[in-house]
Amino acid sequence: MLRLHWLPLPFAKRLPVGCLEMNRPLHPISLAGSQLGAVRHVCAFFSNDDEEYRVLLPFIREGLSSGDKAVCVINPEASQEHLQRLAGAGIDSAAHQRSGQLQIRNNTEVYLQDGRFDQDRMLAAFEEMAISARNAEGFPMSRVVCRMDWASGDPSHIEDVIEFESRVNDVWLRYDDAVICTYHLAKLSGDAVIDIMRTHPMVVIGGHLQQNPFFTRPEEFLREFRERRAGRTSPQ
Repeated sequence: MLRLHWLPLPFAKRLPVGCLEMNRPLHPISLAGSQLGAVRHVCAFFSNDDEEYRVLLPFIREGLSSGDKAVCVINPEASQEHLQRLAGAGIDSAAHQRSGQLQIRNNTEVYLQDGRFDQDRMLAAFEEMAISARNAEGFPMSRVVCRMDWASGDPSHIEDVIEFESRVNDVWLRYDDAVICTYHLAKLSGDAVIDIMRTHPMVVIGGHLQQNPFFTRPEEFLREFRERRAGRTSPQ
């Protein structure tokens, strides 16, 4: 199984993502032993469900206590376990769902409408979600956790998702929402892990949050990635 090791924070601080920082007042968000700043699109790599919930439950609970909206996009078969995990963390899921503050959705229904992944549709859907939570529903921000297992079994899906993860940075930079995309290492190739890391300015590895030294600006990454994809599909 592929293993990633926590990069020492002094090294990670050398990441040139300053151009992504937005000059606006933000309330603090705790995640994985650190604080999220203005850059809030995070990839989180885990070895198992226990490790994932250990990191994410405090993040979700803090958001609900602060009045933020929480959106959990989970595996189809995980609904009952997810509710049990939330209850174990002292979260009254039923009450928060009734108020609209907590939304739990199936990841295949979210990402694979009509059985296919449409990047443009998802970009528009996330933008609409961010606008609606703030303007129509009155929440200061959303905390979004997306389990990405649905993409790992199909090479075309994972390549489309990697491209989408780079493109969606332009959406999340316009909003205060914190978005955590979770991946389990055993389900991914080493090449996929590296490309996923390159599309997120922040990363959780080994249970620790830090700036991502491998992040590549979307315009640069997309040009390179699309050239690679075209080279793999063109006739020899």
